[in-house]
Amino acid sequence: MTNEPQPAPKPAKPRILQDWRDMFWSLVPLVLACVALAGLAGTCAFRPGGVTAGPVPAYDAVTALTADAQTLGFPVRLPKLPEGWQPNSGSRGSITDGRTDASGQRLRAVTSRVGYVSRSGRYISLTQSNADEVALVSSIRPGLHPTGSEDVDGTRWVVYGGEGDPVWTTRLAGKSGAAQLAITSAGDAEVFRTLAAAVQSQPPLPSTR
Repeated sequence: MTNEPQPAPKPAKPRILQDWRDMFWSLVPLVLACVALAGLAGTCAFRPGGVTAGPVPAYDAVTALTADAQTLGFPVRLPKLPEGWQPNSGSRGSITDGRTDASGQRLRAVTSRVGYVSRSGRYISLTQSNADEVALVSSIRPGLHPTGSEDVDGTRWVVYGGEGDPVWTTRLAGKSGAAQLAITSAGDAEVFRTLAAAVQSQPPLPSTR
């Protein structure tokens, strides 16, 4: 019995000749794997209107804001929020030419941001900064303009509106200087008022500066 020569394996299709069908079928396993991982993770998701679904990620706002107060060089406050509100995120940032010193020179400003989820599931964020009012608002929502003001227990908050979520902002003084605060959310005015009252009623956290 003689060994018959085996046919040579079919050469792989050159990459340049692969069409969209080849690409589609090669991506299917990857897409299915991503869907499966997302289902297992059970992470918090944001829905239109700022309403969250799923468990709220844990974030230690007390430790973060205490560190910011000792580092950033402006008064930082820890909001005293009602039961059911939870911090879920936070970050530091900066704004180029975000503030003006006494001589009129433009300087870099720094920011401290914490995001919260209200009892009703609305996401709302609070940014504290040594930036000027317009610079801070523009860094959060470009293109907004003042549309009015709101009085919260005797403190005036300027309301910026336009395309996108509104921003409420005010300036609070402290022994180490002043801080510009800004709140933004897709929620209603009551959510803004609750966070505004919770932060303006608190003294600045201890600072090493």
